Amino acid sequence: MSVVPACILEPLREEFLAQLPDHRDDHPLGCHNPRIPDALVFDRLILVLVSGMGYERVADQACSATTIRRRRDHWITLGMGEALRLAALAAYDRMVGLELEHLAADGCQTKAPSGGECAGKSPVDRAKQGVKRSQLTEAYGIPLVTDPAPANIRDHTLLPGTLDQYRDLGKVLGPLPEQPALSLDAGYDYRCVYEDLTERQITAQIAKRGQQTPIQADGRWVVERTNSWLNNFGKLRRCTERRRVCVEFYIALAAAVVTIRSLIRRAWFTYRWDTRPRSPRIR
Repeated sequence: MSVVPACILEPLREEFLAQLPDHRDDHPLGCHNPRIPDALVFDRLILVLVSGMGYERVADQACSATTIRRRRDHWITLGMGEALRLAALAAYDRMVGLELEHLAADGCQTKAPSGGECAGKSPVDRAKQGVKRSQLTEAYGIPLVTDPAPANIRDHTLLPGTLDQYRDLGKVLGPLPEQPALSLDAGYDYRCVYEDLTERQITAQIAKRGQQTPIQADGRWVVERTNSWLNNFGKLRRCTERRRVCVEFYIALAAAVVTIRSLIRRAWFTYRWDTRPRSPRIR
């Protein structure tokens, strides 16, 4: 049984395999073992993402841990994780529509017991190694940009890089709103943030430091919900990858799963298709 419902996993797998370039067998002797199907390895990587287990634990006679790692590294080189995430975003925007007039951003800290390029001393976990995700979402909570960084970096210092990556989405989604609103918590209440948002023509809605502001007041709750969605993936909740490219690869896969799940849930009420789930409540 798959750890992800078939209505989510199958379209992701089909899109992923469709974007893969054709494999060329250039072995000089042509006597090596038959190539493991890409679909099988992709399913193993999804299992690693959801469960957080090591590669040796998800490996079996059909697919070894070495094969999973090699194929993962090859797909990272090809940029397949980001390509799948952008394809999921484009499909959501085409069928449902991204609400980009109102954005929300926040940081989320998780554990990183193995350390690595994206790890740092967590100020909320007794200086243990941790990873911070700078998360940007649209009004419903669809993840637009997820930028990993060490846990000891402040949220407001990661915001400019996150917004720069958001502007790059215009190449895929088309023209972006010129003056969107951005909801932020009190961790972004600094003069440099206001000045940067003014230059970008973004309307700032930032909670004031020292004042209790309900999370429902300005739409910040959607990014908190998105952080919760992403923390349901064991590989992100307890990151054991040491290289930044691997962390970004799994974040892209998780964002694609979240986007397609939300797409099916919202499209369930307006579209009909042959493999439509019996209920919009997809776990």
